[in-house]
Amino acid sequence: MTALTHETAPTLFVQSGGTRFAYRQFGRKGDVPLLLLNYLGANMDDWDPTVTNGLAAEHDVILWDYPGIGSSSGETPSTVAALTKACVAFCQALEITRFDVMGFSLGGMIAQQLGFEHPSMVRRILLLGTPPRGGEDLSFTDRSADERDSFEGLVLNALFSPSETSQAAGRAFLERLKLRVADRDKPASKSSINAEIAALREWGVVPSTNRFAMLQQIRQTTLIVYGNKDVVVTPINALLLVQHLQNAQLIIYPDSSHLAFSQHAETFLKHVQLFFQGSAG
Repeated sequence: MTALTHETAPTLFVQSGGTRFAYRQFGRKGDVPLLLLNYLGANMDDWDPTVTNGLAAEHDVILWDYPGIGSSSGETPSTVAALTKACVAFCQALEITRFDVMGFSLGGMIAQQLGFEHPSMVRRILLLGTPPRGGEDLSFTDRSADERDSFEGLVLNALFSPSETSQAAGRAFLERLKLRVADRDKPASKSSINAEIAALREWGVVPSTNRFAMLQQIRQTTLIVYGNKDVVVTPINALLLVQHLQNAQLIIYPDSSHLAFSQHAETFLKHVQLFFQGSAG
């Protein structure tokens, strides 16, 4: 176990082709690191320290910025397939040949694509508030780069439910995001966020044939986590994932929206521990 935490891990860089990827690595060293894939417009500082430090107690955690996001250079890809390619390039630059992956929202789409295209690289998959390709209610026409102009409003109105309990959890989450003081990441530009929105919309298009064919080819052991009141990605998509993936289990947390895993962080971390204690995937 290293002494580094979410708050203190230095920002490191690795070059792949024309892209200089920014990343942070901390936690219990092991043969199979846990790679975290972020949501729309988010950089490394947008992960909940309670979650990342909790994961780091048992895992070698790697946070990183997509091309053009945060402190990574390059142009942000506008499709999930291209973001997945960038993820593979990042891992190859670090000489990581096998890893577990946890993807939140957009990151979960990339995680699915990774599991499908690169089964030898991905051991286990955690999907948080993310839909299958061509799932339900995935037009994403209400997503806009301007949302992050009022980040607090975005968090409280979309990522947490309206209840008093959930709103209090949202305010606590916002305070935790301030815990890292030095070496903060750069905010995403609106052009990069718009590229990611294009990736969301492309993912949401229903395939013309065999809608869930990709899911049926993903064989890694998978944990799906959702909030029962998710207004960003409706919970019906959780049921579609668990129905069509070959080896998946689903947990739905009460009174929570898109950031259910943060609102219920203590319980989530226990569920993750149990997931990894299961038979090898």
